[in-house]
Amino acid sequence: MTSIDVRPASGALGAEVRGLDLESLTEDSFAQLHALLVENLVLFFPEAEELSPEAHKAFGRFLGELEVHPFLPKLDGHDEIVVLDSDQGAKADVWHTDVTFQASPPIASVLQIVQCPPRGGDTMWSNQHLAYENLSAPLRDFLEGLTAVHAFTHPNGTVFEAEHPVVRAHPVTGRRSLYVNRMFTLRIPQLRRAESDALLGHLFSSAERPENVCRFSWKPGAIAMWDNRATQHYAVNDYAERRVGRRVTVLGDVPKGEEPRWPHLTDATTAADFRKDS
Repeated sequence: MTSIDVRPASGALGAEVRGLDLESLTEDSFAQLHALLVENLVLFFPEAEELSPEAHKAFGRFLGELEVHPFLPKLDGHDEIVVLDSDQGAKADVWHTDVTFQASPPIASVLQIVQCPPRGGDTMWSNQHLAYENLSAPLRDFLEGLTAVHAFTHPNGTVFEAEHPVVRAHPVTGRRSLYVNRMFTLRIPQLRRAESDALLGHLFSSAERPENVCRFSWKPGAIAMWDNRATQHYAVNDYAERRVGRRVTVLGDVPKGEEPRWPHLTDATTAADFRKDS
């Protein structure tokens, strides 16, 4: 990668990549990018120019099959490309990992911003390996073998729900990370309601600590590519002008962790009650 300039974006995660033609990626160049992604968790291409829809999809397909999102708006003629338009409510200003309410959440996304305000509208990412590793050893041990229920209720009333390990192992490196997030994680079914709420509150705060975060300021054409298995992200809502992005998302794997050590509590508050109260 002698012709490519790679610069760390923060002490916690992220790297900026320059000098690569994303319209004509080869298998070899993408293999190098993939190694950088696993190491840095999010890659930024600040000098990229607007990708053609075909190149955008080809970029994502290097990682795997692309998602066709069930309800987000799409680019005309390209069902794999989601359009995130702030004028249509696309402001994800809560820390989250994408689509953890599915049994196989996506493994990665490639987002290009095509229109953005002159200031504001940054996105932050958080390193969930560090969020786990910075917990005390007794707490890390307790978390191994717990699961969490992730849920989302669509405005049409459809409920999506999945159960994943609280701590997952990265399928490439085996490195552990926290796998709960404030937007979608509902409860830990092995614990009572008050215990679950207290523990999740602590884990959410740990996941979002500034020491674990990098922040990227967009300009039109810039691209971010992130590993959805070990990060969370947050779109900062500090702007009034329109912000439009195009995103492809790569279909996922099943999160793996330690086998559950305790059964679900049969007297715990029901899932419906948790959804009602959240």
